[in-house]
Amino acid sequence: MNRLPLILLLLFVSSCASSGDFDVLRRDINDLRRESTETKKEVNSLKEKTTGVVKEDSFAAVRENQAEINSRLAEISSNLQQLRGRFEEYKYSAEKTLKDTATERDIVRAQIAAVEAQTKALKDKLAAIEGAGNKSGDNTESGQEKTEAASEERPKEPGDEKAKVYDAAYQAFKEKKYKEAREKFEAFLKEFPKDKLAGNAQFWTAETYYAEKDYESAILAYETLLKKYPENDKTSGALLKQGLSFIEIGDKKTGRAILGKLVEKYPNSKDAGVAKKKIAELEKKPAGKKR
Repeated sequence: MNRLPLILLLLFVSSCASSGDFDVLRRDINDLRRESTETKKEVNSLKEKTTGVVKEDSFAAVRENQAEINSRLAEISSNLQQLRGRFEEYKYSAEKTLKDTATERDIVRAQIAAVEAQTKALKDKLAAIEGAGNKSGDNTESGQEKTEAASEERPKEPGDEKAKVYDAAYQAFKEKKYKEAREKFEAFLKEFPKDKLAGNAQFWTAETYYAEKDYESAILAYETLLKKYPENDKTSGALLKQGLSFIEIGDKKTGRAILGKLVEKYPNSKDAGVAKKKIAELEKKPAGKKR
C-alpha cells in the first residue's frame, strides 16, 4: 500500500486537530485493525468447516460405493459356489464312468493275455505231437484206425452211460487225480456238450487247473463256463475262483473287479460272502501305517 498519502493526511490532520482528536483517530484505526484480524479468523474458520464438510461427503460416497462393491462380491461368490457344486457333480460322474470303463478294459486285456498264453502253450504241444507223429509214420495211423474201430465195436454197458462217465471223472477229482479227472471231464464235454451236467463238468475242469495252481488255465476254463453256461448254478463259484486266480497271479486290480461283480450279481450267495471278505482283506491297510 502507498503510505505517502496517509502520512500527508496525518500531517494535515495533526495541523488542524488537537492532540485529543489525534488519540481518538488512532483508537479508531486500531479498532479497524482488530476487526480486520477477527474477520480473517472467521473466514479461515469457515474455510476449515467447509473443507470438513466436503471430506465427510466424500467419505460417505466412498462408504456407499464400498457397500455396493461388497454386495456384488457376495453375489458373485454365491454364483461361484453354485458353479463349483455343479462342476464337482460333473467331475464325479465323469470319473466314475472312466473308472468303470477302465476296469472292464483291464479285465478284457487280462483275459486276452491269458488266452494268448494258453494258445502259445497249445501250439507248442501241438508242434511236439506233430513231430512225434511224423517220426512214427504210417504205423501210428494204422494203430489209430484200429483203436477207433475197437471203440466203435465195444459193446455198450447197460445203464446211464453219461452218469457213469461224469461220476468217474468226479471220483478222480475227489481222489486229487486232477489230470485224470480233467481228461475225463473234457471227454464228457466232448461227447455230451448239451447235457444238463455239461456246465458242472466245465466248472470241475477249471477246478482241476486251480487245484494244480495253473491259474492262467483256470481263468480261461472259468471264463468258458461263464460264456457257454451263464445260467448254470456254479457261475457264482466260477466268478469267485476266477477273481482269486487273478489275485494269485498278481493282478489284484482285475481280481477285485471280478469279485465286486460277483457281489453285485449274486449279493446273497455264499460265494459273495467269501468275495466280500477277500475285498476287505485287499483294502485293509498294512499294519504300522497311519493316515
